[in-house]
Amino acid sequence: MPGCPELFEAVAPHAAVLTDRDNANWLQCWHDRQTGFHQSAVNPLLARFWPVLGLAAASRIFVPLCGKSLDMLWLAQQGHEVIGVELSPVAVQAFFRENRLRPTRRPVGPFTLWQAGRVSILCGDYFALTGSELGRIDAVYDRAALTAFPEDVRLLYVAHLKLILPTSGKVFILTTEMPDAGASPMKSLEADAEIVSLYETDFEIELVHVEQIFEADPHERVAHKVYRLSSRSVE
Repeated sequence: MPGCPELFEAVAPHAAVLTDRDNANWLQCWHDRQTGFHQSAVNPLLARFWPVLGLAAASRIFVPLCGKSLDMLWLAQQGHEVIGVELSPVAVQAFFRENRLRPTRRPVGPFTLWQAGRVSILCGDYFALTGSELGRIDAVYDRAALTAFPEDVRLLYVAHLKLILPTSGKVFILTTEMPDAGASPMKSLEADAEIVSLYETDFEIELVHVEQIFEADPHERVAHKVYRLSSRSVE
């Protein structure tokens, strides 16, 4: 995709210190079992809207910052080959142990590849991942990878994603947004400005679904959104 290497090189020096800091925080969270972000069930929006991608059963799915997400098992049950990348070995080990899977392990570049059945996880730093280690990918499933980073690192995350993906890939994104105080409820029915700014150059963006949930305070609401991104490339 034009401009991606230049963009990555431009933002990488600034973000390197930030990612080192966030990597340390992420590893500490898993070490201390501070993992309230982990969902104990398959995300219902994934199961409901994944078919909109129109993928063949044997498609290969990339799950960045996968943790020990049960969504990977669901994707594998649909016949997909699933490959995640996760920094924390604690999370990777927990995924296979808790799901009673017996993985093989082998080194792949700077990563350790854990593999059982249709699910593989590369244990290591997302930003060290290359296209050769990742292999063929038909679609990306991003449940909270983008928002796991602080705002000033998200540009680097997307730039690196574009570097390692084929030009014809699709991206399925689930986000949880908390509208600013006083914002119109209709604002939640629009694509998030950050998603648009990060992806619109290379992808067609479709907001597939919006689900608004009101909290105990009727003035507080959360919007769960489902996005389907399709590469603009015709290659």
